[in-house]
Amino acid sequence: MVIYDSVLKKKVPFVPVLDNEARIYVCGPTVYDDAHLGHARSAIAFDLLRRTLVELGYNVTFARNFTDIDDKIIKKSFETGESIEAITKKYTDHYLRDMRALGVLDADISPRATEALDAIIEMIQKLIDNGCAYQSEDKTVWFDTSKDALYCSLSHRCSDDEDTMARIAHEEGKRHPRDFALWKACKEKDVCYDAPFGRGRPGWHIECSAMIDRYLAYKETEYEIDIHGGGADLFFPHHENEAAQTRCATHRKLAKYWMHNGFVNIGGEKMSKSLGNSFFVKDALRHYDGEILRFYLLGTHYRANFNFNEEDLLASKKRLDKLYRLKKRLYGIKCGTPEKHWKKEITEALKDDLNISKALAAIDEFIAKANEHIDATPKDKGFKLSAMGTIAWIDKLLGIGGKDAYEWFQMGMSKEHIIQIEALIEARNEAKRAKNFSKADAIREELSDMGIRLMDTPSGTVWERVQ
Repeated sequence: MVIYDSVLKKKVPFVPVLDNEARIYVCGPTVYDDAHLGHARSAIAFDLLRRTLVELGYNVTFARNFTDIDDKIIKKSFETGESIEAITKKYTDHYLRDMRALGVLDADISPRATEALDAIIEMIQKLIDNGCAYQSEDKTVWFDTSKDALYCSLSHRCSDDEDTMARIAHEEGKRHPRDFALWKACKEKDVCYDAPFGRGRPGWHIECSAMIDRYLAYKETEYEIDIHGGGADLFFPHHENEAAQTRCATHRKLAKYWMHNGFVNIGGEKMSKSLGNSFFVKDALRHYDGEILRFYLLGTHYRANFNFNEEDLLASKKRLDKLYRLKKRLYGIKCGTPEKHWKKEITEALKDDLNISKALAAIDEFIAKANEHIDATPKDKGFKLSAMGTIAWIDKLLGIGGKDAYEWFQMGMSKEHIIQIEALIEARNEAKRAKNFSKADAIREELSDMGIRLMDTPSGTVWERVQ
């Protein structure tokens, strides 16, 4: 497999630190509010990477953190009167709920900053002891970027241009403009923890370095993990600072490869809360099934910026509908062995830095060829078994196509409408059992007038909305 390394700015072969192992860490959310489409885009992108590596035979360990102590969380606590614990638990649960609705697999490891304070304090103490960190008069602990000869070797953003300097916090007590807080000294209306260097709380960057070292890192190797991922906005300064902390504290490199997903744009502008155009996942899920959103967000290559608009989303759904129409033609067929040709075509596409366009084109071709074969030889059960097996394999790899085919085409209907339809179907079944076929036919006709098509199968009657 080849992946695009953000540091080298080119595709490179993925060669794991240890044979057949792949340890991945992706920066997760700060849990002070609900997940937005930017969170979803990143989660789906790295979910695809994880699934692809598993398909290729790697033993994958996947970690995503939760930042549960932060200025925004503390501010929200004082504004609402809710405890820090209540806020962070609520939004962590909401994030997991929304990501599961999008088919994102749970992480193997989900460390939280407040649960890793001992590891964070230990790493900060190491940096103080070896002269790479210092304290200002108010007891804030700062990382001294001048002590890391390789600082900025990750992002190559050490110029003093306006954009770069805008991403650096300008605070009193720093020796150098690019120095950053490892431990923020306790202030009024703050959340504080005890540490040998004074009461306070961790800065944002240190938590990822400490948690990787504690929960995920290889030991006695040049690199702590194989892949570090996140949104493109995290490359500088967050990932740059993580890499510097780890180098100076452990004398090892944090990650062998760095991967970043592109932004989500809405209305031609980068989505951000400061612009007021943030789009919560929970709101999107009120209107669209999670798999529809997943397929839409999956359809643009992970490194490209994603331009969200509803017209494209609906077009994307129609493309996914084709897979479910094929699955509906195979209704009641068990899963056989996936066809090797399509497995190879789709896998080879994803091995090329997750080339999703090529992978989805192969799936489109599989659907077309399968429909042609079924039209020509409708009684070829062996082919149907293989086709169903291929659909199940696609679901395992891409997280699409796993729902019941008839239920898929029932989406968007109210619960009351579904209850009415199912009551009529049961009445029809009762009429058929009583051999009152004229009544059964009348009910079928009534349902047809409502835009409902029935199909009698060995396991019972299924239905769909005719669109």
